[in-house]
Amino acid sequence: MRKSLLRLALCGRAWWGYGLIALFVNVTGSSAMAATELRILAFGDSLTAGYNLPPADAFPVKLEAALKAKGYAVRVINAGVSGDTTAGGRARLDWALADHPDYAIVELGANDALRGLDPAQALANLDVIMGQLDSHRVKTLLAGMMAPPNLGADYGRTFNAIYPKLQAKWHVPLYPFFLDGVTLHPELTLADGLHPNTQGVDRIVAGILPSVEALLGPPPVGAAGKAAP
Repeated sequence: MRKSLLRLALCGRAWWGYGLIALFVNVTGSSAMAATELRILAFGDSLTAGYNLPPADAFPVKLEAALKAKGYAVRVINAGVSGDTTAGGRARLDWALADHPDYAIVELGANDALRGLDPAQALANLDVIMGQLDSHRVKTLLAGMMAPPNLGADYGRTFNAIYPKLQAKWHVPLYPFFLDGVTLHPELTLADGLHPNTQGVDRIVAGILPSVEALLGPPPVGAAGKAAP
């Protein structure tokens, strides 16, 4: 009888120990997975925020889905504010950096151009933004914008040159025109002719996705032990 009780006690201790090990592995494994999740700050204006679109159709949400389909463990933070100029973005960057992003996509300047603001000031604001991201070691993809033609050729040349100048100074990748393939395509914009509709956002994501993948590097090995295609 005593031997039976002793055997039961030892088995109970063994199972208790195995339980602790399993719990430890589960907790540490979850922590490791959380630690490998990449955080991308989508920092922009209404084009990023998803102006007049369902939340699920906003650029950051669709980009995150596209990256996850490629095998990335990623969270894309929607830091788009409708109506924001480069000055507005500069003023709120510290707040946005509180999310501790690993990467950033900077999409600003459209509202500066629409309002005919001084390109030199837009350049200065974006330069400060790029400098802050660099100081925080946030790897950044710069998304360019183009001035509307009604502002004149001189303004257009000066404004459009902002983004290549920043690329050269900060040695960051440049996606030349965020609205590439959407502008002048009414079937891809809202009634205002400026903001992308759901299909327009899909076009933006498809266009910029290779540049984002190049920024992130190859996806990690998936949960099934195979690299995502």
